[in-house]
Amino acid sequence: MRIITGKFKGRIIKMPKGIRPTQDKVRKALFDILGDIKGMSFIELYAGSGAVGLEALSQGASRVVFVEKDRAHVKIIKNNLSALGLGDEQAGGLACYWLIEMDAGRAIERLQQKKEEFDIIFLDPPYYQSLAPRFGSTPLIVSRSVSKDTVSESLSKKTLKILSRCDIVSACSLVVCQHFKKDILPESAGNLILIKQAKYGDTLLSFYRKTDSRKQV
Repeated sequence: MRIITGKFKGRIIKMPKGIRPTQDKVRKALFDILGDIKGMSFIELYAGSGAVGLEALSQGASRVVFVEKDRAHVKIIKNNLSALGLGDEQAGGLACYWLIEMDAGRAIERLQQKKEEFDIIFLDPPYYQSLAPRFGSTPLIVSRSVSKDTVSESLSKKTLKILSRCDIVSACSLVVCQHFKKDILPESAGNLILIKQAKYGDTLLSFYRKTDSRKQV
């Protein structure tokens, strides 16, 4: 896999084993919809290889936060960032990116405490995995009898609900959820309103804004 556009166009992205990467056509479509993101702040939840966040950096995002709990995946993200010569702000580098090694719920809590907010929040939860044991203050228990589609739906919906209660999503923020087409997301999640959807094969991109925002995509 390679970075599609921007200053790092053509650079190779190493992929962890066993993950479902965001396809090139979906990444391209996503950033075509987002338009000019120069100077914007971007967070990628469930980062995997970090491919979407790397694309954001390549296209001029001023700062990207990667959130990933799997240690092997975190190592791959670090290697990908290092190969591009980018510095981690938490290690004294330029304020370019921050890699957070923890589950999405804890990371959102931490960012909330630090009064962070982002222009674009992107999430691509694993399609067939349960939510982390601790997600905010509310655990999600997944029965073995629950279908794969229901588990996926629960993870996507739960993340959106948590985000809707957090100030890391401002009135100007755009929340984008990549999910399986059979995972039907709601028209509203808390104070987040669905404003657009785009379908690419089995993948859907769902775009949300807060109810007090008049912006579109």
